[in-house]
Amino acid sequence: MQDLPVNFGGYRLMVSEAPSAKLVENKQGELEEKVDRNGVTQFVVSLFAKPVTGPGERSRKGEEINCNLSADPGDGFEPGTYVELVNPQVNVYAIPDKEDARKIANAGMWFKAEGLKPAGSGGLSSAA
Repeated sequence: MQDLPVNFGGYRLMVSEAPSAKLVENKQGELEEKVDRNGVTQFVVSLFAKPVTGPGERSRKGEEINCNLSADPGDGFEPGTYVELVNPQVNVYAIPDKEDARKIANAGMWFKAEGLKPAGSGGLSSAA
């Protein structure tokens, strides 16, 4: 399944590493900016996602996630900034074992979004 909507409504998202152009290794082993099929540079941001707790609740542990962004989010998203993701989605992957295609060698998930906005700024919702 691909592009599953994600609702981060119960989490506070804080930038842990500022957005930057996503880099990939080309066939020559050099790093270059990743672009989509339209030639638009892709970006990545590291976020710390921590569950929101209510009065009298014990604080729960958070998780650092990386999120691919389909465009430059612009300025103002330095580490420590609380943000919301615009149209967040998750994708899953499974890489078959090279020796036995019936087995999975690696599996996981990755997040993507159309962009970032300051937390509580209104406009587009971070819940999809």
